[in-house]
Amino acid sequence: METNPYRSLGLPRVINAAGKMTALGGTAQAAPVARALETAALHHVDLAELRRIAGERIALRTGAEAASITTGAAAGIAIGVAAMITGTDGERIARLPDAEGLANRIVLQAGHDVHFGSTVGQMIRLGGGRPVLAGSREAVTAEALARALGEQTAGLVYVCSHHTRQLKGVPLDDFMDIAHERGLPVLVDAAAEEDLTAYIAAGADLVTYSGGKAIGGPTIGFIAGSKTLVTACELQNRGIARAMKVGKEQIMGLLAALERYPARAGWPARLERLHRELAGLPGVRLTIEQDLAGREIHRLGLGLHSLAKLKSLVAELRGGDPAIYTRDHQLDEGLVLFDLREVRDEDVAVITRRVREALDVLAD
Repeated sequence: METNPYRSLGLPRVINAAGKMTALGGTAQAAPVARALETAALHHVDLAELRRIAGERIALRTGAEAASITTGAAAGIAIGVAAMITGTDGERIARLPDAEGLANRIVLQAGHDVHFGSTVGQMIRLGGGRPVLAGSREAVTAEALARALGEQTAGLVYVCSHHTRQLKGVPLDDFMDIAHERGLPVLVDAAAEEDLTAYIAAGADLVTYSGGKAIGGPTIGFIAGSKTLVTACELQNRGIARAMKVGKEQIMGLLAALERYPARAGWPARLERLHRELAGLPGVRLTIEQDLAGREIHRLGLGLHSLAKLKSLVAELRGGDPAIYTRDHQLDEGLVLFDLREVRDEDVAVITRRVREALDVLAD
């Protein structure tokens, strides 16, 4: 019988029906990935050489010229922006985040300055950049994007996320054309994206990924892209990235996760089963919802006739033991989502039981 280590701290077991969420520890690693971390912890290694070899393997996997390890996709934004501003100049690297006198304007569409726990703009400032928002949060035209560029622009950032779904903005291909016509690099934030090659193939200069979301690794990330810019990213470890250093265990865990990626997923069968087991409950509306960012991920949506009762249902599920965390991005729109990617087969029955019990309580 598996022992949950968090019980000893007085914490309940968590059933993660929210998805690949940083707030819930990203992903529960597969046994081979967990063993890679454990084994790495028992030995010493030349960390610079490990980073170099890991970068080479990631570059091959992504189709990029080079890659650099980070603590996560958010750190990748800060480090990538720093690289755009400093290049490989050691004096500039040592100055950051003070970029006074340097070209440090970083342009992004206004609707891409999303809040993911922090904001994209804060990550840009951490890397010494000055965020410049093009257009409005509702709409950005190619003309507005072009007007936002200037002599002090060091680069541009493009965010791939469900958080940007309401934006009528400039598509990535056009976004990169506008930047590259002016000789400016583009960093793509692909934190939770599943395709590891598409953005490099499309011409992005840097792409930052989370290793602990779609890839199924530990809390870690990487930047892939042009050799020149990735070299500048790696050199940030003598500057701001020193505060974002990554251990040998996380690197080996990431490499183990990449070896088995994409792993066979059992979540479609779990989704079908939960849908079947909750179907027909009085007052409950069930739908199958595709991921808002357009990825081939589907979730079970549950709605009630009362938004207040729906929020109470979410609270009932989260407040029990095990605590069931749902995906609540559309809760104010009257829909709670069940993401089955991180749910174990045996926990589908637990979710079903707890939903039925909570609905009974709310009906009283």
